[in-house]
Amino acid sequence: MPKETAVYTHGHHESVLRSHTWRTAANSAAYLLPELRAGQDVLDVGCGPGTITADLAALVAPGAVTGVDASEGVLDTARATVAAAGGPEVRFAVADVHELDFPDDSFDVVHAHQVLQHVGDPVQALREMRRVCRPGGIVAARDSDYSAFTWFPEVPALDAWQALYQRVARANGGEPDAGRRLLSWARQAGFTDITASAGTWCYATPEERAWWSGLWADRTVASAYADRAVGGGHATRERLAEVAAGWRAWGAAPDAWFMVPHGEILCRV
Repeated sequence: MPKETAVYTHGHHESVLRSHTWRTAANSAAYLLPELRAGQDVLDVGCGPGTITADLAALVAPGAVTGVDASEGVLDTARATVAAAGGPEVRFAVADVHELDFPDDSFDVVHAHQVLQHVGDPVQALREMRRVCRPGGIVAARDSDYSAFTWFPEVPALDAWQALYQRVARANGGEPDAGRRLLSWARQAGFTDITASAGTWCYATPEERAWWSGLWADRTVASAYADRAVGGGHATRERLAEVAAGWRAWGAAPDAWFMVPHGEILCRV
């Protein structure tokens, strides 16, 4: 089977984890919550710092939850997150979603949040998620769609950011407009019982605007994304600084508003 070939565009800089640790099951997996039951075994693919994973563990206890990620370093953060939450124990392991190291029919629910946009072969990833899911179980995925991001006021630097991010992500082997493709990918992976939906994040309060603009301003100049943008010849450091300034200008506007759309799929096995 194919191994991972894509590069994770964001990396795990503090500005990235600032965003990821905000995520909860409520704000990032609401479409899945009605399917969860006590006693289910869950695999959380691409678990990152573990905030969603910890919530899933609490919701399905005494079921067993396993979190996997391609980065061993971020799993240390996930272990600390789960320990701090004081909930059920979670098992963690390094894994490649293209070739999961679990037997067939191992889990009742297999979940991936913001993962398929970053992998080299999302259809193969979904096939593997299906393989390790038990008959009658659920494979769930949610991914954002960068071309559909919408904001006000219109800051030209954010248009430049949107186009730049897409170039960098695709050069790394990913698909930043994954949200709109999830249904198609699931059908190609062999699923026939699929519920497709959409959800959003919206940042409009002063606190939300400051947080969202600040983490993207920092990510634009200081993260692995910034290094890959420059190293791949997509932007100069000076251009990145201009984009970061645009993010801060947007965040300072008293009527600023930003919407992130996501595609979602629930696939019954």
